[in-house]
Amino acid sequence: MDQTAPDDRSAGEMMDGQDNPGPVQAMIQATGDQHPSGPTDIRDGLIRQEAKRAAVWGGVAALIGLAVYLAQPLMVIFGGIVFAAMIDGGQRLLGRILPVPRGARIALVLVAAVLFLVWLALFAGSQIAAEAVAMPSIVAAEAQRLSDLARSHGLLAQRVDVPALWERIAEQLAGGVGPVTRALGGLFGGFATAFLIVILGIYFVLEPDLYQGGVAWLLPASTRDQWHGTAHKMGRALRRLLFGRLIGMASEGFATWLLLTVWGVPMAALLGLLTGSLAFLPNIGAPISGGLMILVGFSAGFHTGLYCIAVYALVQIVDGNIVVPMVAKKTANLAPALVLGAQLIFGVLFGLLGLMLADPLVAMLKIALQRQAERNEQGREDDAPGLAEGSPAA
Repeated sequence: MDQTAPDDRSAGEMMDGQDNPGPVQAMIQATGDQHPSGPTDIRDGLIRQEAKRAAVWGGVAALIGLAVYLAQPLMVIFGGIVFAAMIDGGQRLLGRILPVPRGARIALVLVAAVLFLVWLALFAGSQIAAEAVAMPSIVAAEAQRLSDLARSHGLLAQRVDVPALWERIAEQLAGGVGPVTRALGGLFGGFATAFLIVILGIYFVLEPDLYQGGVAWLLPASTRDQWHGTAHKMGRALRRLLFGRLIGMASEGFATWLLLTVWGVPMAALLGLLTGSLAFLPNIGAPISGGLMILVGFSAGFHTGLYCIAVYALVQIVDGNIVVPMVAKKTANLAPALVLGAQLIFGVLFGLLGLMLADPLVAMLKIALQRQAERNEQGREDDAPGLAEGSPAA
């Protein structure tokens, strides 16, 4: 009896423990929940729902703030996407005539671009460099003379110091690449930004499915098919847009160089290169290149200046009535005022990089909004039969 008494007492104590639960077990039995409520739990359903909504809106506001803070790096990344689209468009064109793997075609496009830059530096680099050194002083002198002429006729209230104004504009353009590039190298920030864009573009074009799938993985499963379709349309439109832009750059630059060389206009090679390069900036590049061309032309004589005006008008008429319409009908047709407004906004926010990427970015946003509108319309059509069946008339 003495040996079994402890066991009987322990069993009795266990039964008593089950019959008399502690405070935590009593709470569990009262609420029917395996986990007791904590001090941060919200029992009211309405308050819980509103708290979730507040958390979502707070997260959205935090993401917007983070995007604004990281706007400069995001623009550099988008520049890499644009460069990747250019490379991808080139390798697709080569794929129509060269039955080689995709990686080999990408390598051929990159090698061709490097060879062109080497040729430009070796055969035309010295001439263009000498002209580039002399052009700022010539343009500043002609602009100062034009300013003085306007002031003498009462069009300006005071004299404008054109050389000082020119220096300020150059400093703003050089410094407009943002804090990222300034941190990377001061005066070499622009080259560092260009290098980052090239490297990112090469990574993107080598494995596009990897990055596209990574973005899709972050999205809800119900929207992943929609994202893949939108990304496909964005890529096709971006390739065609950039292809048309490159055609316009090549045609304007070559035509300007040829026509100026025939007349003997000084700095024809540099003016052709600037005209072709600035053609990448719609609405803004053409007036800038035309103004430089006309100022240089008048520095060589009155008739030369008139000839430069005629060349500028002829090149822009041909490009605006033949090249641009031919390309625009196959790409995202954007309103000129919309593009110009985007260029002004992105130019103020991001400098030269914003000016260059405003047009492709607006085209991508337009395609994304169009796809979302199509999805909303499809959902409305799918819901229409159910609404009709549930109506009183039915």
